[in-house]
Amino acid sequence: MKKKNPNQLRQIVQERYSVIAENQSSCCGPNSACCGSDVNLSPTIDYGYALETLNAIPQSADLGLSCGNPNAHASLKSGETVLDLGSGGGLDVFIAARAVGKTGKVIGVDMSPAMIALSRDNILKGDYPQVEFRLGEIEHLPIEDSIVDVILSNCVINLSPEKEQVFRETYRVLKPGGRISISDVLRLRDLPESLADNLTAYCSCISGAASLQETREYLEAAGFEQIRITPSSISTELIDGWLEQVTTDAPEVVIPAGAASEDYVVSAIIEAVKPV
Repeated sequence: MKKKNPNQLRQIVQERYSVIAENQSSCCGPNSACCGSDVNLSPTIDYGYALETLNAIPQSADLGLSCGNPNAHASLKSGETVLDLGSGGGLDVFIAARAVGKTGKVIGVDMSPAMIALSRDNILKGDYPQVEFRLGEIEHLPIEDSIVDVILSNCVINLSPEKEQVFRETYRVLKPGGRISISDVLRLRDLPESLADNLTAYCSCISGAASLQETREYLEAAGFEQIRITPSSISTELIDGWLEQVTTDAPEVVIPAGAASEDYVVSAIIEAVKPV
């Protein structure tokens, strides 16, 4: 995307996702059923989330906004402190809470007041004394230095206009030896210009995606080690739906004939460790 004011981009994203929170539906594309209210219809189950796990947390925590399952790669332990970047309705927060137990702590951070209101309401739907949600930007985390064991994030960092700053902040708040387990959309090659500069595509987690190499460089510059970026085809159908919705909403977006979403972007699990 051509250089745009970061604050303007954040405002656009915040407005888009506030509407999602208020409607409690992602309505994320014509090929998915994520606009339904039944958790069984959510595409989240396609990303490695067990149905019994989803049924054990507040149903309104799952807004169908996932592009993977960072909890599945986090190896969470009882008593750990976990931070979820862009926590939305609290899906990964509540799942993490079950893993760390009452002796642990899970903090969700989101910049949308509507999302924070929804997620705080969700706390009241179960027994979650270890869960807290804080309003804030992931580029400027409202978290103290070196207190977090594990950082999760699910399809959020691609929406940030300042990704290098996000990884600097994750490094800052992690304890030495702390780790990240992030699911995000990454770019495989340059997007068609009309797609790259489209704000609908940006809010749909496509045109704001960093490349695999850029993401590795951001992590290395922040100080991370043991970096692993593992692309997955698990979200291909969902991203196809996003792309189809973008071209429907924005007819000016032109995709080359025969091209598909997997030609441009892919979901990936990003793992790294803050050195001791």
